[in-house]
Amino acid sequence: MSGSSFSGARRAQAGMTLIEQIIVLGIISALTSMAVPPIHRLLNRNQLQVAQLDFIAALMHARETAVISGRRTLLCPSGDGRRCSGALRWEGGWLLAHDRDGDHQPDGTPLYVGHAYKAGLTVISSVRRRYVRFSPDGRAGGSNLTLLFCNKDPAGQALSVVVSNAGRVRGSPADKRQTTLCVNAR
Repeated sequence: MSGSSFSGARRAQAGMTLIEQIIVLGIISALTSMAVPPIHRLLNRNQLQVAQLDFIAALMHARETAVISGRRTLLCPSGDGRRCSGALRWEGGWLLAHDRDGDHQPDGTPLYVGHAYKAGLTVISSVRRRYVRFSPDGRAGGSNLTLLFCNKDPAGQALSVVVSNAGRVRGSPADKRQTTLCVNAR
């Protein structure tokens, strides 16, 4: 007799009901929908930072190549990976090459080619600077070059890279004016 009442008590709490499972799924869905926008902004910010660091490394490599080789070295936007495009937009790709004759085009095969970035990322150059050329002493003559990194995110995230006439390269967050340029460039 005592054995049958024990087995009846075990059957009463065998698992979750359908209503309980639906409530748990509803809670999980609500939490997931709240987490997606911050994660999306974080991924967009990461994409900007990767592009900014990629350009800083390429610019530093171009400067180092000019100093070590004793030849002018060019970094410019390129859509085909062989010639400089002369465009203000860099997200379609870029190249690094020697430029002995000063024609703003590579002498022979480029030393390095950077490929296009994912859709939604825009890289814009200063209006007067469509390339940067380092001389053998490490300088980048002309006016300062500013590259602006913009994302399609409506939050207006933007970063910049500046190359001074002395050849120094630095990255920083974009200021309000630059962020406005990003919003207008989309």
